[in-house]
Amino acid sequence: MRYHLLGACSLLLLAQPASAASDADLAQIRADIQQMKQIYEARIQALEARLQQAEGNANAAQISAKQAQEQVAQVAATPAPAAPAGSNAFNPDISLILSGTYGNLSQDPDKYRMTGFIPGGDIGPGKRGFSLAESELGISANIDPYVRGNLNLALTPDNKISVEEAWIQTLGLDHGFTIKAGRFFSSIGYLNEQHAHTWDFVDNPLAYKAFLGTQFGQDGVQLKWLAPTETFLEVGAELGSGTEFPGAARNRNGVGSVALFAHVGGDVGVSNSWRAGLSYLHAKPHNRSYTDNNLAGSEVTNAFSGNSNLGIADFVWKWAPNGNAARTNFKLQGEYFYRREAGSLTYDTSASALTSAYASSQSGAYLQGVYQFMPHWRIGLRQDRLDSGHVDYSLNSANLSAANYAPQKTSLMLDYNPSEFSRFRLQFAQDKSRQGASDHQIFLQYITSLGAHGAHQF
Repeated sequence: MRYHLLGACSLLLLAQPASAASDADLAQIRADIQQMKQIYEARIQALEARLQQAEGNANAAQISAKQAQEQVAQVAATPAPAAPAGSNAFNPDISLILSGTYGNLSQDPDKYRMTGFIPGGDIGPGKRGFSLAESELGISANIDPYVRGNLNLALTPDNKISVEEAWIQTLGLDHGFTIKAGRFFSSIGYLNEQHAHTWDFVDNPLAYKAFLGTQFGQDGVQLKWLAPTETFLEVGAELGSGTEFPGAARNRNGVGSVALFAHVGGDVGVSNSWRAGLSYLHAKPHNRSYTDNNLAGSEVTNAFSGNSNLGIADFVWKWAPNGNAARTNFKLQGEYFYRREAGSLTYDTSASALTSAYASSQSGAYLQGVYQFMPHWRIGLRQDRLDSGHVDYSLNSANLSAANYAPQKTSLMLDYNPSEFSRFRLQFAQDKSRQGASDHQIFLQYITSLGAHGAHQF
């Protein structure tokens, strides 16, 4: 067909009157036609070469695909090689949490206390003015196909470094079992296992402060079992040293604390999910000391020895339209605590050292709701309440008073989350932990996350 076009052009040119073109014009026309012929022939040759190349590539692709299948089968049949022992073999996930607060408190935080409750741990509201909150450095990695390791270092505002968590955990045990050993936050309750940067409010509820010293961690071993059912069900047990509140430092062999827990949950339709749990913690503190005011108003140091038994019931309900929480979602969360302690109490350990029987039954709870009303913005309300219950000082009733008071606190927060790696929060609170003193609190807080950080629990 390439010659038909040339022939038609030639006939049209030859059909012109002879007088219309000189010999020079005819020569130029012939030269142009010859050039057009060469151009078209070159293009057709290029197309034929591309066609041959495409056919060759198709054949090569078929051969490569067959070779790839053979290589995959060979690799699948070959055992996995051992991890390299070179200096660059260790490549863990590293994360850093940076946070800070500004606090405006109407009451002196150095005099903070919960009327009617034996304190433990750092339960105060924090410093007035600007302060660096606790930072967290985390390192985690799979050690081998069987064990995972994790380390979390807490960097406190007073320039101290402490080991918050340091544990190893099994991978892939049969029948849904998992074993963790080392130092870890206990899985009792709902909020206890979560790190501070994941909390929905600046601080933990009053019940956690009163009964767990803000958060219960221990050195020990944990066994969990996840049931192979559609409904989420896990049960577990922990054996620990019992040196953290409500326990106390001890120099004894054996187990100082025992924890048991069970959690169950599931989905309701595509927009709702829930989880509920029951937990039990037993500790045997020996000379667990604390400061208190006696009937004369003087500050004294007392010490408790005996048995501490704590029960926790927790419940969480989450809603997100069609399961998509990116734009809007709501979380309702609550926990109830009940503790009984019995043993002996030594009054004024540095002077009188009067020891007599001691028994108490106390409870507390909180309920909170957090609503993301638009992307990046959330608002939350939490109500805390404690019941001082029944406290019997026996012979020490002549020196100590069992308060009939119910500490409570109301917190309202608004936070902005530009991304999953940063959060800026404003919180107002009215804290009535101290009888006769209402603390009006305003907090500004920032929390940022750098590096690889694992997903948070439900």
